[in-house]
Order: sequence, then structure tokens, then C-alpha cells
Amino acid sequence: MITIAIAVLFVLGILLAIYAVVAPRRSAEEPTLLDSVDREPLQATTDWTNEAGQEFAGLSESARCDLIFAVAALQDERSTHMLEFALRDPNETVALAAAHALAGSGRAPIVERFLAQHPGDRAKRIVGTLTLMIRPEESREAVAAAR
Repeated sequence: MITIAIAVLFVLGILLAIYAVVAPRRSAEEPTLLDSVDREPLQATTDWTNEAGQEFAGLSESARCDLIFAVAALQDERSTHMLEFALRDPNETVALAAAHALAGSGRAPIVERFLAQHPGDRAKRIVGTLTLMIRPEESREAVAAAR
């Protein structure tokens, strides 16, 4: 019985191999389905941070913080503007995340200037927390700027 099953499978394998060799093939000149589709050229936009800034307030606190840390890795002019926008966030945690992202990526003068322009308890709390989070030499500069 097993011998018959093996023989049948062997014959089927041979038939499949013969079909693979003699089967009709598509020629290179024949149009494909993808050729018949009208493709529009790809439009890349560089103003995504402007759009994200408009929708920034509609996100939850944690989503805004996630967005801040994702944008901080870009280190370009547009991401810097978005992080500056986030410094003004009504939620102190989000503003702290933006300050940490800016200061941690070498853009501490932006944070210092913002805190100097907006003195008060909130600025002192942000500076105090940043002092714990960033390198000591940068934290001394930030503390001096907030005073």
C-alpha cells in the first residue's frame, strides 16, 4: 500500500515537472496589471510638523509626550519650532518633556531663553526637574538662566 502511494506521488511529481517546463510563459512585452494603472507621482510634504502643531492640542498628554520624543530625534529647524511650541503646552509634563528633549539634544539655549521670558513657579519646577535629568554642567547653566 505504501509502495503504491509513493509511486503515485512520484508520477505526480514527474507530471508537475513536465508542466513546469512546457507551460506557456508571459512575454516581456505583454502589459501587466500594474502597467494599466495610472500612477500619480509621489508628493512628499515637508510641512508635517505644521500639521502636527495644529493637532497637537487635541492629543492626550502621553501622546503629546510621545510625539515630542519622536520629533526630538530629527534635530532640524522644523522639529525645533515644534518643540518650542510644546514648551508653551498647558500641561507641565508635556512642557517638561519638550524642555528635556531640547536640552538633551544640545538646544539648551532655547529652553533657557524660554524660561527667562516666562519666569515663575512653573519655570522653577521645570528647571528643578531638568537639573535632575540632564548633565550637571548643563543643569547649572539652566538654573542660572532661570534665576
